[in-house]
Amino acid sequence: MAALPSVVLQSLPSLGRTHRSFMKPARKAPAAASPEDLSIGPASPGDMRQIIRLDAQTTANAKPKYWHRRFEACQANPSEQFFLVAKRGGALLGFIVGEIRAWEFGSPPCGWVFAIAVDPEARLESIGSSLFQAICDRFRAAGVAKVRTMIARDHQLILSFFRSQGMMGGPFVELEMELDE
Repeated sequence: MAALPSVVLQSLPSLGRTHRSFMKPARKAPAAASPEDLSIGPASPGDMRQIIRLDAQTTANAKPKYWHRRFEACQANPSEQFFLVAKRGGALLGFIVGEIRAWEFGSPPCGWVFAIAVDPEARLESIGSSLFQAICDRFRAAGVAKVRTMIARDHQLILSFFRSQGMMGGPFVELEMELDE
């Protein structure tokens, strides 16, 4: 995903004494999208080209086969797998993908979010928050009481986003190792 707007660090003149630095946004955040402006619903086959483009733009890694498989899986099981898009005026501005998983690692059924992306030009308009709320609503409607995700430690933008939604560290620790070839 693209970086957040740059932040300008400014310091007060020292005048012989130390002053605290303060941060000032380089630009004012746009107004949040109103519900009338934004529609959120299931992805359709006609959305796939824009979803693949947005994902490639925000991750620098094009993976069209993956997205087509995810879409087909969600179509095959719409009560437990969700692929939602946010649109304004017909333009796709973001998407979120998740599913209900049960008894993995001994966990009762819970919602898992494994992808979210918002067009960099539309960030800071509450689109990501609206998408996250929409998928959580679907999880709740399916009887799920908890939502989880997993992110790279160094992906500060998405970590900050999920924390702003109320998510925090959970009871599991992810472990991995390289497999020799």
